[in-house]
Amino acid sequence: MTVQVSSIALGPFETNAYVIKNTETNESIVIDPGMEPGPLLSALRSERVVAILLTHAHLDHIGGVEQVRELTGAPVYIHPEESEWLTDPKLNGSLRFGMPPIICKPAEYTVDEGDILTIAGLTFRVLHTPGHSPGSVTYLLDNHCFSGDVLFASSIGRTDLSGGDYNTLMSSIQDKLFDLTDDTIVYPGHGPVTTIDREKTYNPYVSGSLG
Repeated sequence: MTVQVSSIALGPFETNAYVIKNTETNESIVIDPGMEPGPLLSALRSERVVAILLTHAHLDHIGGVEQVRELTGAPVYIHPEESEWLTDPKLNGSLRFGMPPIICKPAEYTVDEGDILTIAGLTFRVLHTPGHSPGSVTYLLDNHCFSGDVLFASSIGRTDLSGGDYNTLMSSIQDKLFDLTDDTIVYPGHGPVTTIDREKTYNPYVSGSLG
């Protein structure tokens, strides 16, 4: 099995949209189709997309959901605590930031802690990693970790938005993400790729608090 991971930074928040391709089945999965998804849509025209996985439902991660779903026919997956956020611009934050309201159709599927998803010949494990938002999830594919806005290179997710909680976020990072192997590659919602080992060692928000 050969997996290719590519990313495109989208919209005013430069949200990382990820495309994961199984080159053996020639099928792809999109994680977090962000706002202003034109470049992503262009890249997907030659792909066979079979799923859209959402790490959470803030506006900058779901802005392109309907356009990608219309182009590909792929179903959407989200944690049940944020299912309503897709259809409510107040909950997903698009009204707060003075942008056009983002209203998506409901997701076809929900995911939660411990779920195993077999899609496009690939096996993902789901971790519920709240704190940045109540329904934030992380998708694990072998040693690839798609963490949304939970953990960044040398930073962590903000907790001042609706449903955010600092202590919950730290627990998600230390008890779940930092329990992964050190060589795990972290693909965050914003900014560059990093590793669990690097963040344990150098992240100023968490490294000093480790046992």
